[in-house]
Amino acid sequence: MTIRVLLVDDQPLLRTGFRLILEAEPDLTVVGEAGDGKTAQDQSRALLPDVVLMDIRMPGVDGIEATRRIVREAAGGAHVPRVLVLTTFDLDEYIVEALRAGASGFLLKDVPPEELVQAIRVVAAGDAIVAPSITRRLLDRFGAHLPTHRQSTPNRLERLTERELEVLKLIAKGMSNAEIAAELVVSETTVKTHVGNVLTKLSLRDRVQAVVLAYETGLITPGSPA
Repeated sequence: MTIRVLLVDDQPLLRTGFRLILEAEPDLTVVGEAGDGKTAQDQSRALLPDVVLMDIRMPGVDGIEATRRIVREAAGGAHVPRVLVLTTFDLDEYIVEALRAGASGFLLKDVPPEELVQAIRVVAAGDAIVAPSITRRLLDRFGAHLPTHRQSTPNRLERLTERELEVLKLIAKGMSNAEIAAELVVSETTVKTHVGNVLTKLSLRDRVQAVVLAYETGLITPGSPA
């Protein structure tokens, strides 16, 4: 299966570099390019990429707003592209906003080519590329700025069993499946099943969204012990 990639960056030279890297891989193909967020939205609608490689800082519609529009427009449809955000600097506030907008992860632009390629494959497969520990650091730092929906917490989280709620808390604390398995004294396969149930019941796309939801609902609070 070939993974279709849309490149979005306002610098043509960078887009050319990314294209050369990606098209050297047998399972990746670049279906289009865009130099701003509005064009990215149009291209995503027309070309149906599997992964959108999205820059944040662009003129006009920036990468965060473009991500929000692409994810919202595709929600509930047969084809939902995954957005992998690229940043020049490790700016936490931009990363948090990108994740909240619906991105499936982020990378720095100076990432080694092999890591970029692997990240695209991971995101295309439906997983998040942001390490849980990094997500926790970001949300601990900026969690106070996240909108709170705590009044709706009972209705939404009541869909989970007691064990699934426990797994959600551990995901939000930055624990991997292996660490959760050790904590709960169960197999990793069992943990994967619980994680899948959590995502399905709460209509979440990936672990990143699960972490954000845990903070937004007050299940985990910034600075709470891991």
